Amino acid sequence: MPHLLIFGDSNTHGTLAQPDPEGRLRLDTQARWAGRLAVGLGADWRITVEGLPGRTCTSDDPVEGAGRNGLTLLTPLLQSHAPIDIVAIMLGTNDQKARFALRGIDIANSAGRLLVTVAQIAPEARRLLICPPRVRETGAFAEMFAGAEDRAASLPGHMERVAQEQGAAFFDANGVIAVDPLDGIHLDAEAHETLARALLPVVRGLAS
Repeated sequence: MPHLLIFGDSNTHGTLAQPDPEGRLRLDTQARWAGRLAVGLGADWRITVEGLPGRTCTSDDPVEGAGRNGLTLLTPLLQSHAPIDIVAIMLGTNDQKARFALRGIDIANSAGRLLVTVAQIAPEARRLLICPPRVRETGAFAEMFAGAEDRAASLPGHMERVAQEQGAAFFDANGVIAVDPLDGIHLDAEAHETLARALLPVVRGLAS
């Protein structure tokens, strides 16, 4: 039974686009992309989903507080959920917040540190780096992500480079989905379904 660990942020958590930055609307488990992927993979797979709103690749968040730094949390999660066959990482959206002032190359290199950690802690696991869909400076989070569209425009290309350098698989979500313009960072239910459908053969291929 292959064991897949999905490590992500609010779009893995299932947070819906919303008009209020403090909103907590969330899709039902089976409507989230990770849930739909689990259904598609079937009962012969074990899926562990670790999606936390606000999670970054490697940055401590001075506003949202402790626990958002993905690098800090990844090692204990890999250890507690072991053994793991595949680790899928979809992070990089929150790193685009204006408070971090990071460019695409910086965010991608931060994601690369996560891939290195997986290789060190779970060397038997195959790794999949998923580039999140581009942020749009619109709606409820426009000010929080001011400048993100320009700063992080190079993110997909740099993430692909990092994955290749690390010997990891890569998938660019921009090829199949886009964020909901209601808040510029989250996905609607249709995007969750589309992403899961696109990832299904990718994940199956990693287990073969």
